[in-house]
Amino acid sequence: MKRNKVGLLALLLIGLLLVSACAGTQTGAPTGQNATPAATTAAGDNSGTGGQGDAGAITAMLGDVIRDADQAAIDYCVEQTGVQVQVLNGPESATDRLAQYLQFFGAQSGDIDVMQIDVIWPGILAEHLVDLSTYIPAEELSTYFERIVQNNTVDGALVGLPWFTDAGLLYYRTDLMEKYGFEGAPETWADLEERATTIQEGERGEGLADFWGFVWQGAAYEGLTCNALEWQVSWGGGEIVEADGTISINNEQAAASFDMAAGWVGNISPEGVTGYREEDARNIWQGGNAAFMRNWPYAYSLGNEGDSVIAGNFAVAPLPRGEGPDARNADTLGGWQMAVSTYSEDVDAAAQFAVCMTSREAQKIRATQGSYLPTIGDLYQDEEVLAANPFFEQLFDVFSGGAVARPSTITAEQYNEVSTIYFTEVNRVLAGQQTGQEAVEAIAEQLESLLQ
Repeated sequence: MKRNKVGLLALLLIGLLLVSACAGTQTGAPTGQNATPAATTAAGDNSGTGGQGDAGAITAMLGDVIRDADQAAIDYCVEQTGVQVQVLNGPESATDRLAQYLQFFGAQSGDIDVMQIDVIWPGILAEHLVDLSTYIPAEELSTYFERIVQNNTVDGALVGLPWFTDAGLLYYRTDLMEKYGFEGAPETWADLEERATTIQEGERGEGLADFWGFVWQGAAYEGLTCNALEWQVSWGGGEIVEADGTISINNEQAAASFDMAAGWVGNISPEGVTGYREEDARNIWQGGNAAFMRNWPYAYSLGNEGDSVIAGNFAVAPLPRGEGPDARNADTLGGWQMAVSTYSEDVDAAAQFAVCMTSREAQKIRATQGSYLPTIGDLYQDEEVLAANPFFEQLFDVFSGGAVARPSTITAEQYNEVSTIYFTEVNRVLAGQQTGQEAVEAIAEQLESLLQ
């Protein structure tokens, strides 16, 4: 599939309203829409510390705010590399940040050397980013989650180094599992439906009229793309557009997965779930009014805060499998990467800094001090990381096996339109306006017109 080049930048700036990772990724608190200096860190006397002296000066845009954990990692990498770094705060909105990057690239500006990019941007930005595979040893690269490395590789070029990650999770009430005689988390969607029905009926019978079995994100937005892709892949229904460009959505398993979810609406899930986003689901869950929830890792720490009625009474697991010979666990991938601009005036210094910031040591700093989810597998068994974040141990299987990427790398600049077509048609299934089979046929027809 052929990607359009710089001539599409102006069009992209108009059409990027929906190109952002699903909510739940950790981007920081709002700081406004414009890039502003956050911190300037220079290498000091690195004698005896492993530092390399004055190795260049760069500018990095790492997010909309720099937290203490971020600054600690920056300081570590300045000491290790000797690179002087000015950090800029970018827009809070991922859409606005992408538009800003595209403006820089359209002008071939070297104002930003290193940048934080969303997991669905590598295909969009690849032609403007440095291939970092020559800056990181293959042995070190092999320690990252393979699925994220694949996502960040475009036409053989590694255009982003995995920095911190995210994936959809199943949250479940451990106290209610015990109360109703269930063990552990449900392994299949059918098992979840059975448990959700039993618990919902039981809790309502005890006077909790607003209790629901399962809450999730069903509104027509990028979050539904994440949810629906999980259903589809879990049923063995393909990944919408495959890595070789094949449009695979029109199949019985994908259709069945959408019909399954439509069957939840008004039964184990509220009628209003077709308009839910992340916080809508979390508010019901954290208020003690749901047995199960699909959401991102950010909801874990919030659910265990002191004022939460469910604190200490829930756990997380990979999302369930569907039915069929190719059924599997599937959790949509989110997260952020480190990239280097090809227009940088000091690519080597920028690459050194990016490699350091995504290294095991820097990721451990951010994990222990800021609860950022690492992209290096063995950190999920690290004693210090687990002491700071006990629930990380439960996430390893998600990132190592169940994570599934949206087809943003292969569809590149057209991903926004692909996702919009997909979530619009799936939302119509959830609303009872069409069947799953009608939806997959409609999606396939529109994608064939768009992509081929």
